[in-house]
Amino acid sequence: MFLHIGGDFVIPIKNVIAIMDMETSTISKDTREFLKTAEEEGFVTAITDDLPRSFIITEEDKKSRVYLSPISSVTLQKRSGFMNGIAGE
Repeated sequence: MFLHIGGDFVIPIKNVIAIMDMETSTISKDTREFLKTAEEEGFVTAITDDLPRSFIITEEDKKSRVYLSPISSVTLQKRSGFMNGIAGE
């Protein structure tokens, strides 16, 4: 199954490690440093030029990638079915 994360990007759900809200998660200094390091090392892909509302951490073939998405983390989690699993539906 695939997850549409904005623009023309879809990613396999099995590769998703985390879907994070940009506003609330970047309050943490550690998260800001993680994103800065990932950007410096070339692991970050911006989906669009719009302001990112969430970021998705993925891993495929032991390679990490961070996608900056204009779609909210709640919407992405609903699309992925993560919320259904958590809510017991």
